Amino acid sequence: MSLPARAEVVVVGGGVIGTSTAFHLAEAGVGDVLLLDSGPLGGGSTCRAAGGVRAMFSDPVNVELGRRSLEAFAAFGARPGQEVDLRTVGYLFLLDDPADVDHMAAALALQAELGVPGRMLGPEEARALSPLVSTEGLLAAAWSPTAGHCTPESVVLGYATAARRLGAVLRPHCAVTGIEVVDGEVRGVRTSAGTVATRTVVVAAGAWSAGVAASAGVDLPVVPLRRQVLLTGPVEGLPEHLPFTIDFSSSFYSHREGRGLLLGMSDPDEEPGFRLERSDAWLPRLGAAVERRAPALAEAGLTGGWAGLYEVTPDHNALIGEARGVDRLLYATGFSGHGFLMGPAVGEVVRDLVLRRPPVVDVAELSVERFAADDRRPERNVV
Repeated sequence: MSLPARAEVVVVGGGVIGTSTAFHLAEAGVGDVLLLDSGPLGGGSTCRAAGGVRAMFSDPVNVELGRRSLEAFAAFGARPGQEVDLRTVGYLFLLDDPADVDHMAAALALQAELGVPGRMLGPEEARALSPLVSTEGLLAAAWSPTAGHCTPESVVLGYATAARRLGAVLRPHCAVTGIEVVDGEVRGVRTSAGTVATRTVVVAAGAWSAGVAASAGVDLPVVPLRRQVLLTGPVEGLPEHLPFTIDFSSSFYSHREGRGLLLGMSDPDEEPGFRLERSDAWLPRLGAAVERRAPALAEAGLTGGWAGLYEVTPDHNALIGEARGVDRLLYATGFSGHGFLMGPAVGEVVRDLVLRRPPVVDVAELSVERFAADDRRPERNVV
């Protein structure tokens, strides 16, 4: 496909953050929006995500981004106009450590102040919602009824289709090879298909964002970290509204996928890198977590799975803002596993930053400059 000679805004990255940004910019009347991705739209991390959507965070900025995005997912069929198979089944964090119980209670109080309903449950109440759970050693559970999961591919399709309808140009399979900067100002983007003149670039390339920004002399501390997901065959007795259930101490999680389950868990032995092949090295740890917290699943047959990349920052919190020293180089990346669920609100925020107006959510504290100031902002509710 041919490229335009120039664009008002170039968005680098065709996942949920990039397509949401392109849609919101085009909807706001920004002309000549160009989105570029080296592969298919959503083909990086977004379409390899587990699909969870929530506002259960410990950082108020993340709560606001999650809450606003939940509202957008609920209305997605009307705006931008795409069914995304949203299942508002709730999120259930299982807690077996007294310190985690105290932390979650404080987080729930914060969420309530910001308009996100939730409460603490006893072990038997948790089991009533998620019958596969073993209550042995369980102290409590944190419950958020407005959370759930939806289909990442459909979200990307909805934003991409609507952005194109509104005049944006989307070019998948067109790799960005560099950002041209002259006298501290963005002047263009070099690609595998030629150079596009522009004065504004948004780096939303997920795990690949550090390399894109480095071509403009900007340091974004984002590293790729493989995470794996498995699918089971049919599991008898699954409730229709089974919550997205997370064992907080181990990070083992599951949610219903058809007649079976989608399973995942972090692997503390995983080293950073762009590995997307599946590995069995983490399975003994996953098996131990399943045996302890959901032993009925130990006999469930596995039917497949995949690997994707988290885009991890040193404090597991996002990077959103404009680069210091390079005028009109903006970034939205480093979500450390919660980028998909924040995509709708982040697209609105980036739109506002591009238009130089106060964003719908104040994200000033998510600037990359926090690391230079040694002002890390850790988010604890990352799985």
